[in-house]
Amino acid sequence: MSEKNRAGKRTARERLADEREKQKAAERRRRTLIVASSVVCVLGLAAVIGVVAANSGKDDSSDKAGPVVAPSGAQGEDALAIPVGKDGAKSTLTVWEDFRCPACRAFEAAYRPTIHELTDAGKLRVEYHLATLIDGNMGGSGSRNAANAAACAQDAGKFPAYHDVLYENQPNETDDAFAENSKLIGLAAKVDGLDTPAFRTCVEDGTHNSWVAKSNQAFQNGHFGGTPTVLFNGKNIYADQSMTPAKLKQMVEEADKG
Repeated sequence: MSEKNRAGKRTARERLADEREKQKAAERRRRTLIVASSVVCVLGLAAVIGVVAANSGKDDSSDKAGPVVAPSGAQGEDALAIPVGKDGAKSTLTVWEDFRCPACRAFEAAYRPTIHELTDAGKLRVEYHLATLIDGNMGGSGSRNAANAAACAQDAGKFPAYHDVLYENQPNETDDAFAENSKLIGLAAKVDGLDTPAFRTCVEDGTHNSWVAKSNQAFQNGHFGGTPTVLFNGKNIYADQSMTPAKLKQMVEEADKG
């Protein structure tokens, strides 16, 4: 073999060796990047988990939790129900509601006259449970603050009237107007005798905020589909497409006779 050919073969071998070294180096870089990327992903996931854990159970709109103060006359398990009507009524309507909830307002508008008629006649007892579903879904604190104000109205013996005023003046779902205590106090003027220093202090101090949070937790634990949830003697009637105020009245009348 000529010297020229030997030199050419060495050159080819050297080029092949160089290429192999480059491939090995590239493979090492690739593996390093994979490992580094994996570490970044794990660290990123850990960071996300850490943030979620740190914020779990927090509500940015909530003040520091205080003692659970149930409103006057609250009944039921953990005193989470605000009763309206006579205790001896043969029918009980359990209503889970949110003062920011448009569907709750629609239910109230349709059924309020019938419910008032039946509770006034002593034939129906209503247990109101307050939730803050819209605060959780839309953000804000209007559901909580309105529920606290309603509980303050219960302390004053004015819950039914103030309850109705809140729904009659409900803002749009995306408008967190009920977050403003001044708005809630202003609406109290529509209820005779409610706008007092005691009521104002109760609203401004968020006296029942922790009770509202506990009520909302009970709503979550109940795995209800949403608000309103309306139970007649324990049976969900809001999901009944055939239900009407007239049908509800008939059910109550029949139970009262029976």
